Amino acid sequence: MDLKEIQTLIKFISSSKVDEVAIEQKDFKIRIKRNAQTVTATVPKPIAVQEVPVVQETVKPAVKESTKPTTEESKTEEIKSPMIGTFYRKSSPDKPVFVEVGDIVEKGQVICIIEAMKLFNEIESEVSGKIVKVLVDDSQPVEYGQPLFVVEPE
Repeated sequence: MDLKEIQTLIKFISSSKVDEVAIEQKDFKIRIKRNAQTVTATVPKPIAVQEVPVVQETVKPAVKESTKPTTEESKTEEIKSPMIGTFYRKSSPDKPVFVEVGDIVEKGQVICIIEAMKLFNEIESEVSGKIVKVLVDDSQPVEYGQPLFVVEPE
C-alpha cells in the first residue's frame, strides 16, 4: 500500500460513518479508528543486506610490529528509522523520554515515536542492549533508514 492509497483511505474514513478500518497485507498492517485517541500502523522492518568485503592484496614493506596490546573495538549496532517522519523521544510533552543514554533496552521495547501523516508510530528496539548514543534531536525530521540510536548489544 503506498502513501497515496493511505491518504485516500484516511479521507474516506473521515467523510464516512465508518468508525474503524483495519487492512492487513503480507508485510503491511494498518488500523485507523475515528473518534479515538489511538491510531496505529505497523510498517515492515527493513531487510538487512549483508555486504561482502572486497579483499585487495597489496605489498607492504617489512616493518617491525609493535608489541603494544591492541584495544578491542566495542561492537555497536544502529537502530534505524523504518519510515520518513518526525522523530519524538517521548509520547507527549509532559511525559518522560522513552530512553536515555546508558539505559538498558530489551528487544521489542518502545524507544521512540515517529509521526507520519498524523499517525504516531511506536518504534521498538530491534536489539537488546545499552543505549550508547541518541543520534537525532527531539521533533526533528528523519528519513527512511536514518540511524536513530547506537546500541551496545548484550
